[in-house]
Amino acid sequence: MSAPEKEMTEEERAEAELAEQARLNSGSWDSVAPGKASQFGPSFFRMIGLLSPFKWWFGLVTVAGAIGVVLAVIAPKVLGEATNIVFEGFLSNFLGQNPALAGLSQEEAVAALRSQGQDDFANIVGAMQNYAPGAGVDFDALKVVITWVLVIYVVSAVLTWMQGYVINVIMVRTMWRLREQVEAKLNRLPLSHFDRVQRGELISRVTNDIDNITQTMQQSLSGALTAILTVVGVLVMMFSISWQLAIVALVALRLMAVIFGIIGPKSQKAFGVQWRKVGRLNARVEESFSGHSLVRVFGREADAQAKFQEENEELFQAAFKAQFLSGMIMPGMTFIGSLTYVGIAVLGGLQVASGQLRLGDVQAFIQYSQQFTQPLSELGGMAAVVQSGTASAERVFELLDADEQDPDAADAPARGDGRGVIEFEHVKFSYTPEHPLITDLSFRVEPGQTVAIVGPTGAGKTTLVNLLMRFYELDGGRILLDGQDIAQLSRDDVRSRTGMVLQDPWLFAGSIRENIRYGRESATDDEIVDAAVATRVDRFVRSLPDGYDTMLDEDASNVSAGEKQLITIARAFVAQPAVLILDEATSSVDTRTELLLQHAMAALREGRTSFVIAHRLSTIRDADLILVMEHGDIVEKGTHEELIAAQGAYYRLYRSQFEQAHDDLVDAPVEENAPTE
Repeated sequence: MSAPEKEMTEEERAEAELAEQARLNSGSWDSVAPGKASQFGPSFFRMIGLLSPFKWWFGLVTVAGAIGVVLAVIAPKVLGEATNIVFEGFLSNFLGQNPALAGLSQEEAVAALRSQGQDDFANIVGAMQNYAPGAGVDFDALKVVITWVLVIYVVSAVLTWMQGYVINVIMVRTMWRLREQVEAKLNRLPLSHFDRVQRGELISRVTNDIDNITQTMQQSLSGALTAILTVVGVLVMMFSISWQLAIVALVALRLMAVIFGIIGPKSQKAFGVQWRKVGRLNARVEESFSGHSLVRVFGREADAQAKFQEENEELFQAAFKAQFLSGMIMPGMTFIGSLTYVGIAVLGGLQVASGQLRLGDVQAFIQYSQQFTQPLSELGGMAAVVQSGTASAERVFELLDADEQDPDAADAPARGDGRGVIEFEHVKFSYTPEHPLITDLSFRVEPGQTVAIVGPTGAGKTTLVNLLMRFYELDGGRILLDGQDIAQLSRDDVRSRTGMVLQDPWLFAGSIRENIRYGRESATDDEIVDAAVATRVDRFVRSLPDGYDTMLDEDASNVSAGEKQLITIARAFVAQPAVLILDEATSSVDTRTELLLQHAMAALREGRTSFVIAHRLSTIRDADLILVMEHGDIVEKGTHEELIAAQGAYYRLYRSQFEQAHDDLVDAPVEENAPTE
């Protein structure tokens, strides 16, 4: 690492990596750093906008919450009146027992106390609203006040609980809708999008980030609404009691705003880096475990572990920084709140001594100061959660905003009932504009023919069938299926007429019957058995204890590789496609299993237009037409015998596989102790 790189901070290095990603791979998710402070506002309000379908319910619970907060705010004032009743009752007892003050009016008692030099006591007596020397505590009035306080607190608690319950229901439904939107979005994205996005990164956005948004909104929204309403209500009550004490509270609010303004943006940026590291670590784990057997075969466990530890350490550092910054907010606000409490207590005591306030008012104000700083501290704590949740929301919104495949035409014609005539007319295609792949491709396949596509790696064989399935759109020319341009048909129509068997068989966790029925949901049990018999699946399924109801695990590890492939062939068979695509379907199995697969595929190809991609030329000798591709173009076409006779590209491929292997075997040196016949 160069010296300048060593001096870069983690954030600067992360941003540099993102900028390089954007330069090399424009349109990728990483082209914008997730969670940057400049994107906080739009992402936050868009996240809140997810609640718009429930705005009426949200308005209702807001009103209920506001009423609950108003009651909770009024309660200290009412309780302060109870303190006044008790305090003034004791004062009245004291005044009644003092012969010098007995029988005097309130004004006369105040004057007498001042003449005795007891100015503070005189101020307190002058502030009494129920001056009755010797009357004592009015327990009837006290009982009424306490009853009202209890009623207020109970109603406030019920309304607050109802608000929290409804908001949680809204949150759960909102996240359900968001997951539905993400799932629908994934199905609308073009295949090219997944070519440039790691699966672990995608999984992280779909799972971790959405869960983080859920947690953010559930924890913060209800509490934030209550906290904001409480702050406003408490401010009103504090000013109604003493504007001087209220100013002290407002100074504290300003200091809290300064703390959040300084730390908040840094925390937001740090959370963005953290969630980006989470995505990278998930991608690393997914990559390592999907190829776990190869990692062990080549003895790269230590290397894989070292890479994991490196990225795990990066995640630790990013998470520590994010949590440290966000964790500074609430303690800072709590400290300012404590200073505010001390200031209010001292100033309020002086105002009671001067007769400006009654003791119950100061007690109520101290409660209000706690009610004022507590929601502010909670808002500070919520800020950390909101920063993290907004960074996750931005990542999910990037997924939702990704370019989709062009929608099918609204007036797309209905598919015909043809037998599977395929025509390529001057097809042009490239994955990137600067690297053209297919420049001018034309050929025709008649119904029932088997077309083999051969060529070196990178020649465009798989690309050809991807275009036929409309996984990618053409740059020029057109592809006709039974005389209809597939670009004019809906993708569902095109793909419903096509069956595909890939080199790597894919089975899901479920029964063998369910995996075969995946090809056509309406298939009956008899049709599934017929497909299995035709494709040699029935032979090994009958030997299993549960037969067709045998459950496959997530990786289908309880069946062999050849049996997996046979099941996928049966799945394609039950789909009854007009066009069949076999992409290296036998390349990963042994010779005996390959023979079984050949018989199964022969049954599957019968009466169907078939495209077979193969590297083993021995498997396609009987094809009706062989297309030889190089650099995206067809350089030769014909039957096996015709192409061998032409001694061109196909002949060279064929000779490299068979004759050269024979020559190498003949020329190989014989070991001294090698056995002889």
